[in-house]
Amino acid sequence: MWIGYTALPLLNAFQNDSARSRVNPYTNTTYWLYVSVSSIVLFYVNSEVLFAKIYKKQPIRYFLGVVALILVLLWGRFFVRITFVGSDINKSLFYVNAFIQYLYVFGISASYCFFSDYQKQQEIQRENENERLKSELSFLRSQISPHFMFNLMNSLVSLNRKKSDMVEPVLLKMSDLLRYMLYEKDDKRISLENEVKYLSNYIDLQKVRFGDYVNIEFEVNNSGSSKSIEPMLLIPFVENAFKHGVGMIENPFIRVELDANESELKFKVSNKFSNDKKEIKDGASGIGLNNVKRRLELLYPKQYELAVSESDNLYTTDLKLKFK
Repeated sequence: MWIGYTALPLLNAFQNDSARSRVNPYTNTTYWLYVSVSSIVLFYVNSEVLFAKIYKKQPIRYFLGVVALILVLLWGRFFVRITFVGSDINKSLFYVNAFIQYLYVFGISASYCFFSDYQKQQEIQRENENERLKSELSFLRSQISPHFMFNLMNSLVSLNRKKSDMVEPVLLKMSDLLRYMLYEKDDKRISLENEVKYLSNYIDLQKVRFGDYVNIEFEVNNSGSSKSIEPMLLIPFVENAFKHGVGMIENPFIRVELDANESELKFKVSNKFSNDKKEIKDGASGIGLNNVKRRLELLYPKQYELAVSESDNLYTTDLKLKFK
């Protein structure tokens, strides 16, 4: 930018000399360098010193400083003009033209300052927002583990009371689930295949816990296993189904459907529920749909559709998620 700004008056001076015989001040190297360097000095002293350190604290002092700087540069320009080019000039016209030129440079410098300051403020705002979202997301994710641990313990207690031979294989499945929660939950993304395996282990534990009392179906069509998602994003829907889909309900059933391809994930969970307010529900399970919705808003803005419906004692959550 400065090369072009510096060269322009010089080129214009030579063009004028070809048409006129009078001396053009810009053909004098010293004068030309002073005009160029003084403009650069005005630009950066304003942007890096006056604006950066004084403007926001003392705006009046800032403008006085700008005026003083321009006056000093004008005096120096006049001195160089009469010393190295000649004194045959119209002083009033000289000062007006020089002032307009410096005013133009100051305008560009001020615009640059305001634009840079705006960009910095936007960057700070974005960083603060990102940190807030990270903190909020970390809090939301941290709420999952305690609730899920309650569910696992309940399943184990139920089997132990029955003196079931399934205690050992169930403990192994619980070990896999806990390993997943401890070592993969904090990853930004995990493979969809691992998430499906996690859901399958959880549903198997619930089948052992409830036996034939609850009709549980899990259907998977995962042709998009190369994709990755946020860990433990889907389990709250299943937990919620077991919270509201068992208890004082006639012929309870829970159906979980997952269909994924390279571009989209469809996840649907259905369960019967009771309108009886006296129904005793599994209070240790589930983290609430509000939590899940907030996570989706943070992680997949404008990339998901979540529909919740209730009809004929059937509660359904239908999630459609577009992969990034």
